[in-house]
Amino acid sequence: MALKSIIYKAELQIADMDRHYYADHSLTIARHPSETDERMMVRLVAFALFASERLEFCKGLSDTDEPDVWQKDLTGAIETWIEVGQPDERRIAKASSRAGEVVVMAYGGRSSDIWWQGVRSKVERFGNVCVLSLAQSVGDALAHLAERSMRLQVTVQDGSAWVTSATAEPVAVEWSVLKAGTAA
Repeated sequence: MALKSIIYKAELQIADMDRHYYADHSLTIARHPSETDERMMVRLVAFALFASERLEFCKGLSDTDEPDVWQKDLTGAIETWIEVGQPDERRIAKASSRAGEVVVMAYGGRSSDIWWQGVRSKVERFGNVCVLSLAQSVGDALAHLAERSMRLQVTVQDGSAWVTSATAEPVAVEWSVLKAGTAA
């Protein structure tokens, strides 16, 4: 018998002063049985950092043809493709050819550094790919915010972000840009 996804609900209030984007999002997040709280929360932060009216979660781990998060235009063309984790260079190349902008949000500290050194030379040629790496402690701190029903506030200002909740300590989301994309 196959395990089913666990459903999480998130009320997300976003105040992104860098992009002048202020909105509330009611999100339903399906957490794949093999997905950790850390990865799910990094997906949620990726959504918050690139939020727009048309940004949406995809099947992610359940479907290899879709990213974790994407935004399509009104014709169905993929504007933004967001991958969380450490995808291989073939997946990044596929995303680069299908979307106007590709964002990879790596996490995991030292393992992300090793992953990046392995794919860097192959990924550098894709101008529309941006690679971000979360600071080592961010993923673990975000995992502590995971609840089946969440109310989170995300504030983005001056290239930094904070995620707050009434039930846990605030989390400073820090990242470094490993590769800037031309569309980013």
